[in-house]
Amino acid sequence: MTSSLQWTPDVIRKDIIAGIVTGLMAIPLTVGICLMSEYPIQIGLLTVIFACFIGFITFLFKPGNYVGTPGVAAGLAPVLAMGIHTFGMENMPFLIMLTSVFQMLVWHFKLENYILKAVPSFLVEGLLAGVGIKIALKFFPYTHELVHGDNGWTEDRMYLVMLSIMLFILFIILFRKYSKKSPGIPYIATLASGAILALWIDVPMLHIEATDFKLLIPKPYLDGKEPIIIVKMIGFALMLAFIDVIEQVMSNVAIGKLDVLNRPTNTNNSLLAIWIANLGSSFFGGMTNLDGLAKSATNAMAGAVTKLSNLVTGLVLLFFLVFSHFLTYLPEFSLAVLMIFTGWKMFAGVFHVATEGKYALILSLFCCILVWQLGIFEGLLISLGIHSFVTYFVYRHHDTPNTVIVKTFFQQFAEEFHPYSTKTMAVVENEKFNGALKYVSLRKPPSDHKSLSNFINDWGTKLNAHTLLGVVGMYDYSGLLWGTFAKELKSGHPEIKKYFEHLMELDELSVHFDTFEIRGYGDIFLQSGSYTFSYTKKGHREHVPARYSFVCRKDKNAWVILEHHSSQFPS
Repeated sequence: MTSSLQWTPDVIRKDIIAGIVTGLMAIPLTVGICLMSEYPIQIGLLTVIFACFIGFITFLFKPGNYVGTPGVAAGLAPVLAMGIHTFGMENMPFLIMLTSVFQMLVWHFKLENYILKAVPSFLVEGLLAGVGIKIALKFFPYTHELVHGDNGWTEDRMYLVMLSIMLFILFIILFRKYSKKSPGIPYIATLASGAILALWIDVPMLHIEATDFKLLIPKPYLDGKEPIIIVKMIGFALMLAFIDVIEQVMSNVAIGKLDVLNRPTNTNNSLLAIWIANLGSSFFGGMTNLDGLAKSATNAMAGAVTKLSNLVTGLVLLFFLVFSHFLTYLPEFSLAVLMIFTGWKMFAGVFHVATEGKYALILSLFCCILVWQLGIFEGLLISLGIHSFVTYFVYRHHDTPNTVIVKTFFQQFAEEFHPYSTKTMAVVENEKFNGALKYVSLRKPPSDHKSLSNFINDWGTKLNAHTLLGVVGMYDYSGLLWGTFAKELKSGHPEIKKYFEHLMELDELSVHFDTFEIRGYGDIFLQSGSYTFSYTKKGHREHVPARYSFVCRKDKNAWVILEHHSSQFPS
């Protein structure tokens, strides 16, 4: 265990509960994605189990995020199915191994930022929307397929359709009510309701084929295939790695917002866990993985504090892997309801692009249609080509020289600044007007919108409002606190939280800041001064003047308190 982690009994209890809830919710999603990608269900479960264990281990020394849960990605299911149809299941371990190697290179050279700069976010949303349509259409037949495959609009088929609609409505109602509090409830309740209905109604049930697990060497099988197939495999693995990396980068940003303690995320560390898990899964024929938003949201809302919950989630799935016959009690139509909803959520993301303008929305929808009709790789390449052509045409319409267009393209990957540039203003030379300088306002990082004194004042405001998690979340997860009323040094969020829990038990507690001084050393800043705590005791207002020092770090995303020392003035 690293020194930055403090696993108290309370943290362990929360992680165990969250891991169990997330594990139960991960079962239908994993099963559905396996059906979509045409992988054996047991292989999919083993992939998630392995990824959960790797995610927990890498978290111990290189945490990428704190509440994310890995699993097989819904967005990659059609890609994997395409790989099976194109290269055969026997070549999938080799392709997954190649994918992990490319992801390792992205991780090692920190290329994820360049990938995101090269591909506009609205095209990524369009790609995911197209995949969402594929998923929804893939599972739609399960809502009306009968056990005996009868043709026509029979009474039994109408009955099954009505059940599917009722279950979908139930899921939507529960999702709207519990998605922000306990997001696992809609999934578990939908499966349970479907399983209960299946006791009295003859409907198709999930079929589990026995799978022989064995270690293998991920190598290509080229019997009867042209040598050019290797080139196609490399291209396919590049596409798989590319989509996986982009989804993880996007997910990591969202997962950071799910963390109630507001701990910073590190996408590069998350990519480390991904490529290690993918490399390992290639040796047993497994699938690709990443931290999925649905499972991560469930994990966070269920109260997870660390990735110890991942270990518990893996153990829950291990139980259903060993006793896979329990999965045969799941009706296919209830799984279809969940996967159709998943497809819809992926498609609905394209409407967020509307805030970026008509051009972004139109091209995003066009990319969605291309991905749906032609395929993921083809759809994305054509959309990128159209975007590049339109961008070039706009530049040429304004008589921009080709050399300037090329230079502008490469400048988006560079971090060089004109010597006259400032933190709020970028300065570039406009070659069209003989090198005249062009000034462009820059959007400030979130932390630049708030000074250190404003950040510390926020601390006081949250304390006065008795917002416990708000106050604790302002400290670094391994931060130090020697409080005004403390008899010992507090280290880490759990101990800091206990201190403020006791402090906020004082009646009408408040703090008022007096004088202070600020010093800066790189990205480390200190604010030292005095403040006064006030509270009511036996009907009388007590005032405790104290001196303090906040040691804070500033990065592009936020301020965070590293150390906080406070003590009463000598009487």
